Amino acid sequence: MTDVDVIICGAGAAGQTLAIDLARRGVSFLLIDKAAHPFTGSRGKGIQPRTQEVFEDLGVIDKIVASGGEYPVQRHYTPDGPVDTGPGDMTGPTPYEPYRRALLVPQFLTERRLRERLAELGHAPHYNHELAGFDQDETGVTARLLTPGGARTVRARYLVGADGGPSFVRKSLGVAFDGHTLGVRALVADVIVEGLSFDAWHRWGQSPEEMLMLCPLYGTEMFQLQAPIPFGVDVDLSARGLTDLVRERTGRDDLLITSVSWASPYEMNARLAGTYRVGRVFLTGDAAHVHPPTGGQGLNTSVQDAYNLGWKLAAVLGGAPDGLLTTYEQERRPIAEAVLGLSTRLLEAAKQGDTSRKRDVSQLDLGYPDSPLTLADPRRTTGVPAGYRAPDAPVTGAGGLPTRLFSLFKGTHWTLIGYEVPAGDAPAARRDLHVHTIGERGDIADTGHHVRDAYGLTAGQWVLVRPDGYVAAVTTDPGVIDAYFETHLNIPAGARQEVVLAGGAASR
Repeated sequence: MTDVDVIICGAGAAGQTLAIDLARRGVSFLLIDKAAHPFTGSRGKGIQPRTQEVFEDLGVIDKIVASGGEYPVQRHYTPDGPVDTGPGDMTGPTPYEPYRRALLVPQFLTERRLRERLAELGHAPHYNHELAGFDQDETGVTARLLTPGGARTVRARYLVGADGGPSFVRKSLGVAFDGHTLGVRALVADVIVEGLSFDAWHRWGQSPEEMLMLCPLYGTEMFQLQAPIPFGVDVDLSARGLTDLVRERTGRDDLLITSVSWASPYEMNARLAGTYRVGRVFLTGDAAHVHPPTGGQGLNTSVQDAYNLGWKLAAVLGGAPDGLLTTYEQERRPIAEAVLGLSTRLLEAAKQGDTSRKRDVSQLDLGYPDSPLTLADPRRTTGVPAGYRAPDAPVTGAGGLPTRLFSLFKGTHWTLIGYEVPAGDAPAARRDLHVHTIGERGDIADTGHHVRDAYGLTAGQWVLVRPDGYVAAVTTDPGVIDAYFETHLNIPAGARQEVVLAGGAASR
């Protein structure tokens, strides 16, 4: 007997993303956090383009955009005067990439919007609920919780540790967290500053002893203060103490910090868990990897971890082979390794005064080409390769209304698109698969040939898109799609899913 399907330990961005994905799939879960209340700091404030696409699918992107804004210009104060530079080299949206610029949203507002979306789905995090221990066996996990109402034991099919860098779950499993400290200690704080314009990300100094940054937090009246600080030195985190620090490093006596809502000294680390899975227990987000903040990669990688894991947990709980869950680590751990390298390189560049950002921070080009779930075709030399992000494209429904591929992808299902395929050539119908065709008698029209150009399609080809928006296969053989579903998901053609209705069982 189980109380819930999944226990999620940690109600930060990764934990809430996983909870939203499970909730919309009808998977029962318990989302807990030992903290007494939600996180109140701005720490992970950058939302990269790929994460914006994830948030669109989860139904929260518009509220997150409304909570912040695009990155402002960077204003470097030099001996010759202030110099403004743009926030990056990414231009505006294209038909294939609707989000191409990072958003600046304080982490506490991002997590608030995720909680609101979770509430719309009928769920909420349980704060003041601490995981005190757990045991697992062949059929599930028994977790011991400390709650405001006393100790409680909960039985679940799976446990997911989304409990941050100090992860209790990871330590309890004995999983190594190899890596190194980066020799940088820094202060981050959310402050209200008088005497400073709100139109730029202000930067002073080159050396660690001189450097200080004040970034406006859109959606609030605050700035995020960032500054390297010496090791072994206590820092005065009061408004007066931080005012002294700001004036010392900027040389401006007109700047005044009037309040501090959150402040945290921290030491930068680059670490990666030795494994993401032990039996029925998984690690995700900062519990599996920690990065320096340069490039705004940490929260984004964590959200995308959870987005990868959610649909796989739901599929296995619904009867898919357990091997599907093995692909979680196979796909996401190499991504974390690459992100660790990128963040560390950007940190070294920042020490030399280079704060420029290029496309590689957007996470749009990350993929899973070597995954067991990817059916690569070496004969294809154009278009998006299998294993990579499925592009968006404007299309027109047969009813005459404009729509987008992302609108067709949105939800918990797989999507199959046939491009000028012969009539009656579609793979067999099955649950969790939406099929669309382009061409004569197709249900969508490739307005402007954007689908053809983005995917590099020719007549007779099928594109299979995973629930998390990655291309699984491009093929001319519908039988390949049938075999894929039966092998990886154990969903035969014409499968009937049993659901319990009031008064008895029925099929759909």
